[in-house]
Amino acid sequence: MSQKYHIITYGCQMNLHESEKMAGILRHMGYEECSSTQEADVIVFNTCCIRENAENHAFGNIGALKKLKKEKPGLIIAVGGCMTQEKGKTDVLKKKFPFIDVMFGTLNLEDLETLINRKRNQKKKVIEVLEKEREIIEFTDAYRTSYPNAWVNIMYGCNNFCSYCIVPYVRGRERSRKAEDIITEVRSLIEEGYKEITLLGQNVNSYNSDGKGGMTFAELLDAVASIDGKFRVRFMTSHPKDFNEDVVKVMEKHRKICRLVHLPVQSGSDRILQAMNRRYTSGKYLAEVEMLRKRIPEAELTTDIIVGFPGETEEDYLATEALVKQVDFASAFTFVYSPRQGTKAAEMADRIPEEIQKDRIMRLVELVNSLTRKKSEKYVGKTVEILCEGYDEKKGMYLGRDEFGRMGYFESESDALGEFVTLKIVRANGISLYGERVDVPIKED
Repeated sequence: MSQKYHIITYGCQMNLHESEKMAGILRHMGYEECSSTQEADVIVFNTCCIRENAENHAFGNIGALKKLKKEKPGLIIAVGGCMTQEKGKTDVLKKKFPFIDVMFGTLNLEDLETLINRKRNQKKKVIEVLEKEREIIEFTDAYRTSYPNAWVNIMYGCNNFCSYCIVPYVRGRERSRKAEDIITEVRSLIEEGYKEITLLGQNVNSYNSDGKGGMTFAELLDAVASIDGKFRVRFMTSHPKDFNEDVVKVMEKHRKICRLVHLPVQSGSDRILQAMNRRYTSGKYLAEVEMLRKRIPEAELTTDIIVGFPGETEEDYLATEALVKQVDFASAFTFVYSPRQGTKAAEMADRIPEEIQKDRIMRLVELVNSLTRKKSEKYVGKTVEILCEGYDEKKGMYLGRDEFGRMGYFESESDALGEFVTLKIVRANGISLYGERVDVPIKED
């Protein structure tokens, strides 16, 4: 009887793709995927520590395995990702959950096979978390579970040290993959039938900052979009201090590149932006938005916003509201400030009371949702192209996103997964669209 693995993932697309890499390693070792912890012989937690909630969820789910580990002594429990890379956190995990068998960090996830094999051959737990970045090890056997979408790392780490952010401490400094390796991977994915490629990095615009990539991000984006085939290209995340017209010119050149840019603003207050160490002003941000829309009028933007940062006044908050209205974002990921131990902001005084934070986040969410609803309503009566990503059993409908990330639902007599489908939108409900499939394809420029 074959042995089985189960991976539990927290956090962003970066973590989801890294879980695909871990799955590839485990499958190479002969394990088969299973859908529950009860069936598994190896359970891997790919953790996130960007926000306190993700960390608390991981603690809760790891703790819940204490009984299972007692019932199945041969079960291997491995914990990796951002949380274990955080300074001092392996000691906390070791003390709180002594039944964990293997711990590893973001800088050595490629060692998962070696670490599990070491555990198999010895009784004591295996803890190996690198403190220093090493040369990038190319992955060829990721087990992708996101068809028709594929995520492609172009770089790892971050050099920005925003005062609220733990990422540089848990993912190391920026390291770029070689452009030829990225292009080869994308070409292979297109040949395999993937229809949407997302280029990933903590700050894609600083790709090649270490001189290892061989070309700028704009040149890499151009090369990827020049590959033959019918597919879409997305990229994230862009940092406003580095976003530039060269990238927008490439977007303008290639219709394969989605007209959607994720450009986290974090705050509309220059005073708060400075305290966050974001290294741009609201004016610079708005100038970049204007530049993008001047070249590509139909372009949309999404963003990240933090409210309740230490020292944020009502005036600072209202400056954020004003910027949100001016930019008219397609959507926004909104967060209440969460202090992360080891960051500069965690040491700042003048913390914002919880009730004020809650009030501001509720007001901001309502504002963002109102903008999103208005944009959805404008779709009604129009014809759009979506990439079908799955089937919703509850609704009994297929679903997929257009290039602006808007989810569309539709009925189809044939299996539409992985197809570009043309829909006539008949109604909108919040952020979701409902359409009828039509046979006329959208013409490409």
